[in-house]
Amino acid sequence: MTAIQKEIPLAIVRGEKFVAMPEDLYIPPDALEVFLEAFEGPLDLLLYLIRRQNFDICDIPIAHITEQYVAYVELMKDFKLDLAAEYLLMAAMLAEIKSRLLLPRHVAAEEEEDPRARLMRQLQEYEQCKQAAADLDELPRLGREHQVVQTAADFPSPPRPQPQVSLPELLLAFQNVLKRAEMFSHHEIQREQLSIRERMTQVLAVLQTCRFAPFENLFRREEGRRGAVVTLMAVLELLKAHLVDVTQGDAPYTPLYIHLAGGMAEA
Repeated sequence: MTAIQKEIPLAIVRGEKFVAMPEDLYIPPDALEVFLEAFEGPLDLLLYLIRRQNFDICDIPIAHITEQYVAYVELMKDFKLDLAAEYLLMAAMLAEIKSRLLLPRHVAAEEEEDPRARLMRQLQEYEQCKQAAADLDELPRLGREHQVVQTAADFPSPPRPQPQVSLPELLLAFQNVLKRAEMFSHHEIQREQLSIRERMTQVLAVLQTCRFAPFENLFRREEGRRGAVVTLMAVLELLKAHLVDVTQGDAPYTPLYIHLAGGMAEA
């Protein structure tokens, strides 16, 4: 063994180099045998044998074809291939046809159907189907002969001209905005905390500072109608309790004045 052969390993298994054959390596005797032909069924094998001998399907030499078919089946057995029952059934059919052809025919049975007729019809139908499948396979197929081409062009988009908007269109758009804004607007109602008792106290406090207070000066404009009603109710409650009195001049339609009652003023 030369130095170059020593450097080159025979194999590398899981990172380990092997420079010599393992002593316990077993190689089967038929490991290098190659089985070239593969058939899709017994009719495919029979059609192959007929074509190889250039025989006519309508005039098959059954004896010769049967010998070749049986020899091929035996060869498949030698290669330890799993044979389907159809291959053995075809071999039995060929043997039956061969035996029927070897038997002598009687004169009355001349019109009897040829034993090969059924087999020939099956072979013709299978050949037609196989030829149709081959013709379809030769047609151009997307993904095999033709590929879908996808291109992408990155062209800059042309500038878009600015739209010409008139004033009525702008006002119409603004009107739509206002309508949408109104749909989301809300109105919150708050209750004013106005108390008659508190207003009575406020009126008495005013009358403590000034002896006569004009009736209209007791009302506050910012409180609105509700405040005016509360002030009027407070004045009526004070009159009912005899805490205040109302006076008016001798002339008609003169202003009203509110003042403390006699007992309240002395207190």
